[in-house]
Amino acid sequence: MEYSINDIAKILLPDSSLRFSDVKISAILIDSRQLINPAETLFFAIEGDRNDGHTFIPSLIDLGVRNFVVRKVPDNYSGVACNFICVQNTLTALQKLAGTHRAKFNFPLIGITGSNGKTIVKEWIYQLLKEDKHIVRSPKSYNSQVGVPLSLWQITEEHELGIFEAGISKPNEMKNLEAIVKPSIGIFTNIGQAHAENFDSLEQKIEEKILLFENAEILIYCRDYAAIHEAIVKNEHFSNANIFSWSKKSKANLQIGRISKKLHETDIQGIYNNNFISITIPFIDDASIENAIHCWALLLYLKYDNALIANRIKHLAPVAMRLELKEGINDCSIINDSYNSDIGSLAIALDFLNQQKQYAKRTVVLSDILQTGKSESALYKEVADLIHQKGVTRIIGIGPSISKQFDVFKIEKYFFQTTQEFIQKFPLNTFYKETILLKGARAFGFEQISKMLQQKAHETVLEINLNALIHNLNFYKSKIQKGTKLMAMVKASSYGSGSFEIANTLQHNGVDYLAVAYADEGIELRKAGITLPLMVMNPEEQSYNAMIEYKLEPEIFSFRVLNLFEDAIKKYHFETGGSTSQHPVHIKLDTGMHRLGFEEKELNELIVRLKNNKSLVVKSVFSHLAASDDSRFDDFTRMQIKKLQELAAQIEKHFSYSFDKHILNSSGISRFPDAQFNMVRLGIGLYGIPQTDEEKKFLTNVSSLKTTISQIKTIAKGDSVGYGRSFIAEKEMKTATIPIGYADGLSRKLSNGVGRVYINHKPAPIVGRVCMDMTMVDVTDIAANEGDEVIIFDGKNSILELAQQMDTIPYEVLTSISARVKRIYFQE
Repeated sequence: MEYSINDIAKILLPDSSLRFSDVKISAILIDSRQLINPAETLFFAIEGDRNDGHTFIPSLIDLGVRNFVVRKVPDNYSGVACNFICVQNTLTALQKLAGTHRAKFNFPLIGITGSNGKTIVKEWIYQLLKEDKHIVRSPKSYNSQVGVPLSLWQITEEHELGIFEAGISKPNEMKNLEAIVKPSIGIFTNIGQAHAENFDSLEQKIEEKILLFENAEILIYCRDYAAIHEAIVKNEHFSNANIFSWSKKSKANLQIGRISKKLHETDIQGIYNNNFISITIPFIDDASIENAIHCWALLLYLKYDNALIANRIKHLAPVAMRLELKEGINDCSIINDSYNSDIGSLAIALDFLNQQKQYAKRTVVLSDILQTGKSESALYKEVADLIHQKGVTRIIGIGPSISKQFDVFKIEKYFFQTTQEFIQKFPLNTFYKETILLKGARAFGFEQISKMLQQKAHETVLEINLNALIHNLNFYKSKIQKGTKLMAMVKASSYGSGSFEIANTLQHNGVDYLAVAYADEGIELRKAGITLPLMVMNPEEQSYNAMIEYKLEPEIFSFRVLNLFEDAIKKYHFETGGSTSQHPVHIKLDTGMHRLGFEEKELNELIVRLKNNKSLVVKSVFSHLAASDDSRFDDFTRMQIKKLQELAAQIEKHFSYSFDKHILNSSGISRFPDAQFNMVRLGIGLYGIPQTDEEKKFLTNVSSLKTTISQIKTIAKGDSVGYGRSFIAEKEMKTATIPIGYADGLSRKLSNGVGRVYINHKPAPIVGRVCMDMTMVDVTDIAANEGDEVIIFDGKNSILELAQQMDTIPYEVLTSISARVKRIYFQE
C-alpha cells in the first residue's frame, strides 16, 4: 500500500488544506542513523527525555531527506525545498499514522504483553503458524511507544496474520497502543517487577497492561498469576466468553497436569475439552515451559488438532534474542545473527553492522528469507536496496531463492545453493580485516559458518551487553542539563570490556568525547574508525608525535609536560612540513586530589605560557574529585568544585575564547547536579557499577564472566585438592574443575572457600588454591554435569560481591580480566 506525502498530511491534519509537491513515502524514520532511502523517507522529529529529533533535521537534509513531521519548523533549511507537516505532538502523529494504516486491514492480529517472554512467544507462534499464513510481526522486541507504530507500518496486502508485542514503562501508555493495534487475540504472558518504579503497585501495572485487550475477542493467560486473574475477573470488559485460561493449579480451559523434565526435553500433559492431550517441547527451563504453554493454548483456541500441534511444537527452535560480536579469523570481526532471517531483523542487523567502524570492508552472508508473503523479485530488490544503502562491500547469498535474484545486487557477490556448498567451495582465507555479518534462517545451519570463522579461544568468556551499556548511558544523559557535554572513559580497554567495540557503541549513541589513559589506546581507536575527540590522560613523551598525527588531545598537568609537548609540536611541524594550526589540549588543575595537576600558585605562569603559545588551544580546564561517592566528604567535594570554578574563571578571562570546564565523575553526576559546568566525565557507572543508592536502582550490569565445567571428580574423605594440599576433604565430596585461574583474572585471594562461583543458580565454593589456568569448586550439593555453564559474576551474582571477597574494588576486578579471555559483545 502506497502513501504520498499529501495522503499522510490529510491523515495527520484532516482539517488542513495544506498541499505539497507529491512525493511517494515508503519509509518512516525516527533515528537519523538508520536512513536507507532518503527520497522516500518521512522523518518524525520525536521529542524525548534525552534527545530532540528536531536537532537532526539539518544533517538529514544534507543526506537528501525532504519530508518531515515536526512540532516546529526549523530556521536553518533555507534554500532547500522540503515538506514540513507541523503537528502538536510528533509521537502522537506517528501513532495516528500507524493506526490509520493498520485499520485498512481486517485479518486477525495477536497482541502480546507481559513482563517477560513476549518476544519468545511471538517468535514461537510465528514458527508454529508460518506454514499456514503469511505473517507480519514486530522485528525483535519493537514493543514501545515508537516501536509498535514502526512495526504496524510493515503491514502489506500480502499478510494474513499479525503478531505484535506491546510493552509499557509508565501509566497511560497502553491505551495509546491499544488504539492503534486493536488486537483481536490477546496473550498476557506474566507479570514481574520490570519498570515497577513507575507504578504505584503491581495491581496498577496489571490494570494498565490489560487495557491492550479491552476490545479483543479472546484473552489467553495463565490464571496461576493470581494478580492477573483477579484483575481480569474484576474488569467489566471480560467474561467467560472471551477468556481462555490455563493453569497448573486451578480449573481452567487448559488444565495442565504432569510436567516431566528429561535431559533435553519436557513432556507436558493437559486436559482440554475433557480430553487428555500432551506435547513435548525441546526445552527444560521453566520460562520455556511457560512460553510454550501459551503457544499451545493459542493453537487450541484456533482449533488446531492437538496431533498437529504436538508435531510442530516438538520442533520449536531457540529464539536468538541478540546480535553477537566476536573476534574472528584473520583480524576479522564476526556479527552472529544466524538463527532468523526476515526483512525487519535484517535492517536491525545491518544497522549494527554499520556501527562497526574498525574495518572499511563489510561482508554480509545472507540465506534465503523465508515466509514473507512477497514475491521473490520484490523481496530481494528491497534486500539489495538495504545492502547498498548500508555501505556493504560484499554479499554472499546462500539458498536457491536469493541465488536466482543475483542480478539485483550491484556489489561484489557470490551465491551458493546450500551452506555445505559454501563451506566446500569458498576459501575462508579470503576473509581478511573485515566485519562479517552472518544472517541466516535456522534451516540453513549458519552456526557451522560461525564456528569456522571465530577466533579459537578457551571456554572462559566475558560477555558484554551493549544494550545495558546504552541503558546506563541514557540514565546519565537524563541527569545532565541540556547542552552539557558528556565525556566517556574508555581507558584500560574500557575497564576491561574492550576497546573499539565499546567506543563504536558510544560514538553511535551520541557521546561528545572519549578519554583514554595512554596514546596507544587512542591510536587503536583512530585506526578502528573512531572520529570523536579523544583526550589522553597520561601522555608520554615518546608518543607525542603519534598523538599529533592521530589528532589526540593530551592532558597537560605540569610545566614539564607542557614544555615537552610544545617542543614536540615544533619538531613535528618542521619535519613534516605540516600546518601550524593549533593543537587542542586539556589543562588539569589540582584542587585537592594531589595526584596530578597545576597548583593555584602556578596559575599566573601557566596563563602566560598558554597565551604566548600560538600552537596550542585550550579545549577544557578540569580537575578530579577525590571522594564524590562518600557523603562524609561532601564539604571537601564542594570545596573542590568551588576551587575549579574560581581557577578556571581566572584562566578564561585572559583568553578571547571560552573552553569547557569539567570535574564530575559518575557518582558526581548523580550527587552534585549543580556542578556540571560544560561537561561531565562518565566512567565506572557506564559499565553498571553503582556508586550511590539511586544508581543501584537504575543501572544495569554490563559484563558477565562465564566459563564451563571441564571435569567432575569424586573426592574421598582425607584426600587433598590442589597445590600445597591446602584443602583436605572432611567427607566424600564432588568437585568440578573449571578452566579459569589467576592468569585470567580470578584472584588467588579467593582460594580455600573465600570465593565462590555459581552453577545452575547455586553457589559453589572454591576449594584449594586458585591455579594459574584452573580452579576447583565444591559441587557436592549441586546437580551439575561436565559442560555446564559456570557464572563468576553477572547481573544476578554481583561483581561487587566478588570484589568484597577479593578485598578490592570492582575497578580492579574488571581491569584484571586478561586479554586471553574471549570478549563477546551482544545487542538485543
